[in-house]
Amino acid sequence: MCPALNIHPSGDALALPRVTCPNHPDAILVEDYRAGDMICPECGLVVGDRVIDVGSEWRTFSNEKALKDPSRVGDAQNPLLNGGDLTTMISKGTGAASFDEFGNSKYQNRRTMSSSDRAMLNAFKEISTMADRINLPRNIIDRTNNLFKQVYEQKSLKGRANDAIASACLYIACRQEGVPRTFKEICAVSRISKKEIGRCFKLILKALETSVDLITTGDFMSRFCSNLGLPKQVQMAATFIARKAVELDLVPGRSPISVAAAAIYMASQASAEKKTQKEIGDIAGVADVTIRQSYRLIYPRAAELFPPDFKFDTPVDKLPQL
Repeated sequence: MCPALNIHPSGDALALPRVTCPNHPDAILVEDYRAGDMICPECGLVVGDRVIDVGSEWRTFSNEKALKDPSRVGDAQNPLLNGGDLTTMISKGTGAASFDEFGNSKYQNRRTMSSSDRAMLNAFKEISTMADRINLPRNIIDRTNNLFKQVYEQKSLKGRANDAIASACLYIACRQEGVPRTFKEICAVSRISKKEIGRCFKLILKALETSVDLITTGDFMSRFCSNLGLPKQVQMAATFIARKAVELDLVPGRSPISVAAAAIYMASQASAEKKTQKEIGDIAGVADVTIRQSYRLIYPRAAELFPPDFKFDTPVDKLPQL
């Protein structure tokens, strides 16, 4: 006898149809996993047969884990690799048919991976290592991997080291995700020079025909102040000073990082939490002389740069003139 099948469409057009008993549509069907049937508990009617069991194929007990692994799946598929990183593992043979006359195993695991996949896999590991060192989230690692794959497949940067390309891709991904890092920060976690990362950065932007937003002083201010242990009031004052200095065109041609460092120095010197140029330079990655040059440009108009509600510990006229 063929099972009766009664399908009721759901109210949502995108939802899957619901299988019910024609005589008892509100009854909750019982699944017989051994036979693969769906049975109505009210009348015993077989509503559906050949139901796929989506449960685990094997049960592994604690005392069996060390002996053999009955799992028939491999590593997770990697969509960034050409072969999908799919492999087949052959277990160790136990019978006589598994060995030749010399006692060698007839069937061996020979994982064939192309040189391009191997190079990309090594680059992905390097990207993950660099990102972990500066505490970058997973979405930035994924974007960096995608950028590297695009560059590698275009073969537009032939002759450049893969580590240099990976470092430049990480720098671009950080800027595209709105959490920019400086070249020196990327250089500190990689084995590539700042100059080489900068060259690859320009070549990648040209090859992929992409762009990144211009960095501003506000992109680094909260992180620099947090690493220096400065209070919120000083951070807000430094942000206000840097933004005002840019609006008044007091620092033309200066890097946003050096302007941010100079603004932090001025705000900290006016507060009770004073920081030296060297302390700020170590965190921001700029030299003391660079901070002094930017500070000298904004010092003459310091009175206009502070927010109105700032509480001075040191008056503006008593700030260091350098």
